[in-house]
Amino acid sequence: MCSVFDGAIRGGLLAVGLLWATAVLPASMASAVQAASAPAAGTVSPGSQPASQSRPASSSHKAGELVVEPTQLVISASEKIDYELGTLYVPENRGNPNSRIIGLGFVRIKAAAPTNSPPTFHLPGGPGNSYLMVLKNVIPNMLTYRKAGDVVLVDQRGFSTRGDILKYSYGKPEEPLDQPASLAAATAAYVKLAREAVASFEGKNIDLRGYTVKECAEDVNDLRKALGYDKISLVGVSFGSQWSFAIMRLHPEIVARALLSGVEPLDYGYDSPSGVCGAMQRYWKEAQQDKALQSYVPEGGLEAAAREVLKRLESSPVKAAVKDPQGGQAVTVTLGKEDFQRDFVRAAPDGPAFLLSLYHGHYDAWATTVLAKRRARQAAMTLLGPLVDTSLGVTPKRLAQLKADPASGLLGQWNWDGYVASAEIWPTADVGDDFRTAVQTPIPVIFAQGDWDTQTPVENTLEIIKSFPNGRVIIAERGGHGVLDPIARRFPKVWDQILDFLRAGDMPDLPDRVTLPLPKFTVPNFPPPGSTVRP
Repeated sequence: MCSVFDGAIRGGLLAVGLLWATAVLPASMASAVQAASAPAAGTVSPGSQPASQSRPASSSHKAGELVVEPTQLVISASEKIDYELGTLYVPENRGNPNSRIIGLGFVRIKAAAPTNSPPTFHLPGGPGNSYLMVLKNVIPNMLTYRKAGDVVLVDQRGFSTRGDILKYSYGKPEEPLDQPASLAAATAAYVKLAREAVASFEGKNIDLRGYTVKECAEDVNDLRKALGYDKISLVGVSFGSQWSFAIMRLHPEIVARALLSGVEPLDYGYDSPSGVCGAMQRYWKEAQQDKALQSYVPEGGLEAAAREVLKRLESSPVKAAVKDPQGGQAVTVTLGKEDFQRDFVRAAPDGPAFLLSLYHGHYDAWATTVLAKRRARQAAMTLLGPLVDTSLGVTPKRLAQLKADPASGLLGQWNWDGYVASAEIWPTADVGDDFRTAVQTPIPVIFAQGDWDTQTPVENTLEIIKSFPNGRVIIAERGGHGVLDPIARRFPKVWDQILDFLRAGDMPDLPDRVTLPLPKFTVPNFPPPGSTVRP
């Protein structure tokens, strides 16, 4: 997962277009803080959907009820795709016998030809993403899976246009420009925001306790039964992989096999600083060989540049004068060590240019982005992210390892500090260490993982494979967050083998590694310094 403070809260509408398929794009999970058009505080927003009508929870529906509408998607004048658009009605909180009933959207695309194979259930990232919201983009990329069987796209409870989208709208206060960022202050503000968000739902007949990864897993099992399938295969990316692990833990008997990418085990919701830095070091190594960048890179490489910037900001914050986009006047933004730790993680191909710009004393572009973060604005928090993530949490052993990680000197503790501090505020119950801890399972799984993934580091996969004796790992060298689509495009023979695995369970001759093309790295927007110039 990305930092809870990366724009404020993990997941959300801005990320929908990034994690919409089986990782069609290497994507970062963007902020759930939305612009001023968000709904009023404490409301349930149904969002928008192709049918232009919401599907709110209704007492007229019963748990397990299925509503299916034959639908056709027009891709172009010559291409039309038939599919089923449906709503499954489920209890909001299965632990409450008087729970209200909520809607959960799904799409089913029938197999190209009868296969007698389990369908693939596709689980999006987030929490707080939906394939159905970007259906026109998703379906063409899903058609390849019809070779393996029926294709089912599953919405997340609390983030479905066929049910509810739970948000809290609020006014984000102005942050001082003459002081550097403070993790302690940001955590305190987040705790306050969490209290306000939870309080805003009191008396609204909405049970926030029901929004856990366990309930999401039960939703998939209920949908499987309602659609008449004995077993299913899971295809999950990022949180979708974590969701898949929950299903395999609670209902292993229903999972024939799985294909997971951007791998996030149940105890790995908070990222290892060393794992994240390792992904960056791997792309730094290649970037340093780029002729367009070499004249910018100091002795010791990009890692030396990062440590020099950190040392400089530890010694004294810097002040950068930039033009305020809101009014055009000049303003000065103070940047410090914790600003750098919060913003340090950058994916390729843009990461090296960002770091080298700071190393050479060009702070204006960074200061402009920080200015936007500190400005007062209307925002909206998508609640599914913190409800799921704080309930899932991590084991005490894992948290101690994260806090002692030597790479936290570069990253700080922005990735988890707000969630740890607010965990008792969010009403979803802790899932427990037994559930978080991996156990041996015979379910066959292919893990496809990029070694440049700065959001779910490759170490996640290398650790969890120990619990899957029938699993296989494909490392996509130079791959980012989610690599299934790049593998499908660049390595069609490998992709055909993956589809054969989903159809029949076969895994013959799968490679351990594939190498994706080297991207064109972004170059800083100022002339290269002289060979003797050092800031």
